[in-house]
Amino acid sequence: MKLDILVFGAHPDDAELGAGATIAKEVSKGKKVGIIDLTRGELGTRGTAEIRDKEAIRAAEILGIAVRENLEFADGFFTNDREHQLEIIRMIRKYQPEIVLCNAIEDRHIDHAKGSSLVSDACFLSGLVKIDTKIDGDDQWQEPWRPKVVYHYIQWKNLEPDFVVDVSDFIDKKTEAILAYGSQFYDPDSGEPETPISSKNFIESVNYRARDLGRLVGVEYAEGFTTERFVAVNSLDDLI
Repeated sequence: MKLDILVFGAHPDDAELGAGATIAKEVSKGKKVGIIDLTRGELGTRGTAEIRDKEAIRAAEILGIAVRENLEFADGFFTNDREHQLEIIRMIRKYQPEIVLCNAIEDRHIDHAKGSSLVSDACFLSGLVKIDTKIDGDDQWQEPWRPKVVYHYIQWKNLEPDFVVDVSDFIDKKTEAILAYGSQFYDPDSGEPETPISSKNFIESVNYRARDLGRLVGVEYAEGFTTERFVAVNSLDDLI
């Protein structure tokens, strides 16, 4: 299956938190979007990997994406090395996305920056013809494929975006997808330990950031992204 957009996240819920509204908007436009989670989030203070597996499925249904896979890398301990790069390359060549979204280039959680550089490097390597890859169980060698662009969504840290996407009509869908992870986020009846993302304030801060970015560009809500190259437009009319 060829995808238009492939979104990578170090943990289940990263994609929803960083780009959930953008994903929902692109799906509404008829784009085929997939999510690849690098880990199952098994080191998370709250919940279990099994619970998060189910929550990720529910969030995917809410967003309406075409596919979601989990590479089951070691939470907290995966590295940007040949072994992990080849696994990412297999996914890129399998789905042949035009656009890749991935973790923030800098963030509080060490897996976010690691995931960011891992995916970015793999996107480049995936275009090299002398790297041979196969999908498990498939005898056919994969064709090289390099996405046109790699964009990084913004997570815990308030990084300065290189561009923003108007998501005014999709912020509620983003919130619904985030709250599908009931084990991780605000639940006044939960007996689990408190974490930096389990407070009511955190959920409100995600909404506020989108509202504030929207305010800065004259729309109600927006999500921000950073890029590794200049952003180009066909004409000044493309800007809102």
